[in-house]
Amino acid sequence: MSSIKDVAQRAGVSVATVSRALSGNGKVSSASRDAVHQAAKELGYVLSYNASSLASGRSRNIGMVMPTVSRWYYANVLQGATQELNERGYDLTLYNTSGEQRHRDAVFQDLLMRQRLDAVITVTLKLTAPELHQLQAVKKPLVALGGLLPQVQTIRVDDFNISALGTEHLISLGHRDIAFLGGTDEFNIDFCLPSARLDGFEYALDQAEIRVNPQWLLNADFTTAGAYQKVRSLLSNPRGRPTALLCASDEMAFGAIMAARDLGLNVPNDFSVVGIDGHELGDLFGLTTIAQHPHAQGEAAVRRIMELLGEEDPTPDGAAPEFFPTEFVLRTSTAPPAGA
Repeated sequence: MSSIKDVAQRAGVSVATVSRALSGNGKVSSASRDAVHQAAKELGYVLSYNASSLASGRSRNIGMVMPTVSRWYYANVLQGATQELNERGYDLTLYNTSGEQRHRDAVFQDLLMRQRLDAVITVTLKLTAPELHQLQAVKKPLVALGGLLPQVQTIRVDDFNISALGTEHLISLGHRDIAFLGGTDEFNIDFCLPSARLDGFEYALDQAEIRVNPQWLLNADFTTAGAYQKVRSLLSNPRGRPTALLCASDEMAFGAIMAARDLGLNVPNDFSVVGIDGHELGDLFGLTTIAQHPHAQGEAAVRRIMELLGEEDPTPDGAAPEFFPTEFVLRTSTAPPAGA
């Protein structure tokens, strides 16, 4: 059986370089890394991560805490983070709080403390002072994704301005009868995403001197089915209907488009729809949206963790944007209102 010394000899590097190259713990030139990996492959050598962890004091395991894994956004964040960690030779331990306080308490009071983790990434969870204290007490680097936390590295999009931008697009087309479909109160826990997007919508209308119709402020559960029922009822109202709709997620926008079509309305000539997310099915629906790239957000969170762990050069002061970049994507679900 080949040893680490055999790999070092074949690659023409030191044993220490082999250990750093195979574990990902430390800086190694790309040429040396390629030579080490090639030599290890030829010799059938696999680094003992248990031995490496004992030597470095690292478990090479990152914990990720999120309220669910069933939603599109969270699944994409998880996929992006996992792929980035795999590239660096790290494992990921996932903690799903299921949106329940008792599960969340178990994660922060027991599981995170018991599990050997090098660092923690939280997703859309506004950590309480006790939760932050628990993580700081065990000196675990922390990155929060989805909202601003005091004294914590954060990655977030500007939900207020995203929503304002989508609304401004509809106003620029000539729409003045515009509805909003956001999330129910249960989704306002933690960073209050639905409220921030509603605020952006109302701000854009106010700037254009357009009155907000309270009857056109709808709430659903961020699912296509839930949005379908809400929008079908809205558009069936005999006392007038809006000509456009801003949805707080793409999945709800899909339900809105299907409801309009089932009622015989043409999208966008009779009814325009804008979403927020950048869902891969948006192209199929022709959905105009603001893409927030959750896969890339997951990758960025891992890179930030690597900076905190000293495995990647830190981003220069002022180089990191305050908000994660988003992208306005124009498709065919929006047009000027009929007769404009």
